[in-house]
Amino acid sequence: MSLRSFHVVFVVASILLSLMMAVWGGVNYGTDAGSVWHLATMVGAVFTAGLLAVYAVKFVRKTREIGLS
Repeated sequence: MSLRSFHVVFVVASILLSLMMAVWGGVNYGTDAGSVWHLATMVGAVFTAGLLAVYAVKFVRKTREIGLS
């Protein structure tokens, strides 16, 4: 596995983990014990997943542009 492939897999895994954190925060916020911190966790995790997705797309485009595949 090339370093580029490993990087892409790691970023995708990070996106999935961030989305799982968002779901966890949303589920906990919807319970009686939910607090504003659970909501903040959900919003922050969705924001992080979005940034990671943008980064992944830019990384793949840049590595194709410079000839790494």
